[in-house]
Amino acid sequence: MIQQTETDIQTEFFLKVRLVIKEIPAKLLYHIPNGEYRAERVGSKLKRMGVVCGVPDVVLALPNKSYHSLYIEFKSYKGKQSKEQIEFQMQAEKAGSKYVICRNAYDAIREIREYLKN
Repeated sequence: MIQQTETDIQTEFFLKVRLVIKEIPAKLLYHIPNGEYRAERVGSKLKRMGVVCGVPDVVLALPNKSYHSLYIEFKSYKGKQSKEQIEFQMQAEKAGSKYVICRNAYDAIREIREYLKN
């Protein structure tokens, strides 16, 4: 079995999620392009503009009865969170957001469905 990369998982997720969960306002579910390699000059510019390490891949900026928002971090089968990602998770949860790690598109869709039920 070929292991999916995080990019593959996230791409599959966005291809499917809006087809199967219609009640999400389109602009409130989005990717934060934080983790890709950039030239040093571009990276410096982005840091000055407010980019920070550890921010998760996807945000559902829609509150439910229990949380302010849902953060989704995609990881490959063997992928692990960085120190910065763990720090972000702790801060986000303390601030009242839900944070999940998903290793495939189906798990992420299931997490969103559960989140929307509450």
